[in-house]
Amino acid sequence: MTEPIPLSPSAHDRLPIPFNTSPEPLVLIAQGAESLLYKTVFLSLSQPAALKIRPVKKWRHPTLDKRLTRARILAEARVLVKLSGEGIAAGGGGRKVKDPKREGEGVGGMRGLVPAVLGLDWEGGWLVTEWIEGGTIKEAIYRGSRARTMGGSRVGLSGDDGVEELRGLLRKMGEVVGKLHACGVVHGDLTTSNMMLRPLTTIPDKSFESDGHDETSPQPSVAASASMQPQPTTTPNDSLSGDLVLIDFGLATQSVSDEDRAVDLYVLERAFGSTHPREEELFACVLHAYAHGEGSGMKGKPGKTVIRKLEDVRMRGRKKSMLGRVDVFIGKCEGCQHGPLLAAFRQHLLITEILVGHHYHWPAMA
Repeated sequence: MTEPIPLSPSAHDRLPIPFNTSPEPLVLIAQGAESLLYKTVFLSLSQPAALKIRPVKKWRHPTLDKRLTRARILAEARVLVKLSGEGIAAGGGGRKVKDPKREGEGVGGMRGLVPAVLGLDWEGGWLVTEWIEGGTIKEAIYRGSRARTMGGSRVGLSGDDGVEELRGLLRKMGEVVGKLHACGVVHGDLTTSNMMLRPLTTIPDKSFESDGHDETSPQPSVAASASMQPQPTTTPNDSLSGDLVLIDFGLATQSVSDEDRAVDLYVLERAFGSTHPREEELFACVLHAYAHGEGSGMKGKPGKTVIRKLEDVRMRGRKKSMLGRVDVFIGKCEGCQHGPLLAAFRQHLLITEILVGHHYHWPAMA
C-alpha cells in the first residue's frame, strides 16, 4: 500500500466540513484521478474510518460537476448499503442488521465482505466507510512470491505448500466475486489492489474446565487469573489467510446481465495477468470457484453461463488487439511482398467483427 502522507496545515484547511476542524490529523492514503482517500476517525475517536473525497473539478462546469459528484457518491453508497444489508444499525461500526426474509434478494449478502457506510454528504463531496485493517491482495501475493523464490520465510510458504495456500486464496477470491454478482452488483474495477486481506483475530479457548481440573483444588488468585486470560492473536503478516474484503466501488453498477458479469471477470483476469505474471496460470482457480465453489452465489448453471460468456468477451478482446498488431505489421511491411497478404488478412478480421455484430471504425484500407 502507498506510504501514508501527513497533511500540511494548508491542505487540512481545504478539507470539507466537518473534517477541516477535526482534532485528529488526517492521513492521505491514496490519490486517484477522481478522488482522495484519507484515514481518519468518525463520530468517535476509537472508530477508524476511510474518508473518500471527490474534489471540485475546476475545468468542469460547476452545475455539471455537482450533478456528477452527487450521482457518483450516491451510486457508490447505495451499492455498499445494499451489499452490507439494510435495517437497524447495530454496533459501533455502523453495520446493518440483515433481514433473513430478504436474503434471496441480495440485500445483506455481502455483509462483512464490503466496508459499511458510516456517513456521506453529496454537497460536500465526501463518503465515509469503515476502515479495513490489513493489506491488499496484491501485496499478499507479492510477499508469497518473494518468500517462495527465497525458499520461504516460514513453514507453508515454500514449495507445494505455498502454491496450495495461494490456490486457497484465489478460490476465496472467486467465491467472493460470485457472491457479489449474485447480489446483482458488478464492481467495474476488479483488481488485486481493490481487494483487502483482513487478518484473522482469534482468542484461543483456555478455560479452566479442562479434563484434569479438580473442583477441590486451590483456585488461582485474581492476579494469576488475569495473567492466565487468553490474549487475542493475529495471523502473521506473511500469511495468505484472512477475510477477503472488496473495496473501491466508485465504478460499481447494479446489473444482473451475464455480459456485464463476464466483462467484470475479464477485467480481473487481465489485471491479474499483468500484475502477477508468475501466478497467471493459477487464475483458473478463481473461475472454477466462481462457478463451482460452495461459497459462491453463482454456483451451478448461472456461473457456467457467465464463464461461457467470458469466452466470447475474450475472443472480442483478442480480435481487437490482433487488428491493432496487424496494422503495425502493415506499416512495417509497406512495399514488402507480404504487405498485400497482411492487408487481406486484416480485411478478413474486420469482416468477421461486423458479422458478429461488433462494429469497429478502422481507417480505410488503401
